Amino acid sequence: MVVPKLTISAVEKHLAALRACNWCPKMHRPVVVGRAVTSRVLLVGQAPGDKEPKLGRPFAWTAGRTLFRWFHAALGWSEDEVRERIYFAAVCRCFPGKRPGGGDRVPAPDEIANCSAWLEREFRLLRPALVLPVGKLAITQFLPPAPLNDTIGRSFQITWRGQAADCIPLPHPSGASPWHRMEPGQTLLHRALALVAAHPAMRNRTHAIELESPRSCANQKVPR
Repeated sequence: MVVPKLTISAVEKHLAALRACNWCPKMHRPVVVGRAVTSRVLLVGQAPGDKEPKLGRPFAWTAGRTLFRWFHAALGWSEDEVRERIYFAAVCRCFPGKRPGGGDRVPAPDEIANCSAWLEREFRLLRPALVLPVGKLAITQFLPPAPLNDTIGRSFQITWRGQAADCIPLPHPSGASPWHRMEPGQTLLHRALALVAAHPAMRNRTHAIELESPRSCANQKVPR
């Protein structure tokens, strides 16, 4: 089978269609999307917060600053370089709104299902070699539910909607979660970032930075 060459214009056309989406009436538009990049590394966040729609990009606030610090430590990339070299997707692309008791509302199953159609199109378009789900909601789209201690710091081989890829989960960088600031979270996060830096999809673009070699990070095949 001849696979069409991926172009920036094809990604821009996809993002234009995504920005026009209005499938979920309870979601707060606008749709938040990343840059039109032809990357084979796909980062999947959970859902935008209330700041991202105003600033017009994913991971634009406090959690984003932490996420980009992680990538800088592991890869030597600035925030701008990360956004140019990794395609940013999400489980849901619109802000879900606030819960009555405070905090962001968790997207409903039908909203997740609606938005998964866009993610499926991105898998077909980009054919990612590496998927980086960030946070439990994103991780469980690709792997069975499990404690972070059992998923962070490992690389999995997944097949999602017929597309095979490697999957390296990351914890959510939110300040509300202390997991990545405590042990064993700190060590497992470092191990996960070392796996990301060593992956062939990243290696050719990564600055020469010494990282501790990941230990006992055997791949696990997970059908989906």
